[in-house]
Amino acid sequence: MIRLKETYIKKIIPMLKKELELSNVNEVPRLRKIVVNSGIGPFRENKDAIESFIHDLSVITGQKPYPRKARLSEAGFKIKQGDVVGYAVTLRGARMWAFLDKLINIALPRVRDFRGLKNTSFDENGNYSIGIKEHVIFPEVDANTTKGIRSLQITIVTDSNDLAANKKLLLELGVPIREE
Repeated sequence: MIRLKETYIKKIIPMLKKELELSNVNEVPRLRKIVVNSGIGPFRENKDAIESFIHDLSVITGQKPYPRKARLSEAGFKIKQGDVVGYAVTLRGARMWAFLDKLINIALPRVRDFRGLKNTSFDENGNYSIGIKEHVIFPEVDANTTKGIRSLQITIVTDSNDLAANKKLLLELGVPIREE
């Protein structure tokens, strides 16, 4: 079993049940999925850069990304409806836990001048979003051979709408959210 998931099941669930005064174990907030999303921006015309980025994203997440298409045409950016504007990966199960463990313990500490993640990145549903400026912070990506540095948006989706409970869950999992 994955180390982070094992910690969640054996330590965090009983602790959260007690702290949040929940009557049932099933009321404890759980991670449903992690979505990793990135736009391709100015690299849209460069097939080699796109293929390189798709490979990097699939190595980072452990599964093949799917294309995200434009919903509307935007003449200012030379985008037509249906053009591929980005790639995304939805992680669940073991891959989700492995990716979160790698993000917390390996990738985020490699960010220069890292002082923790923002406390205000929760949405109204209690999901937490992280913006990463350079995808080369992941150890699988070789910065010397990649064709262009891309930014990533990582969204951690939970099954609870309770903001305080979700924040407590992420802090117990080890997500470095700073207090403000």
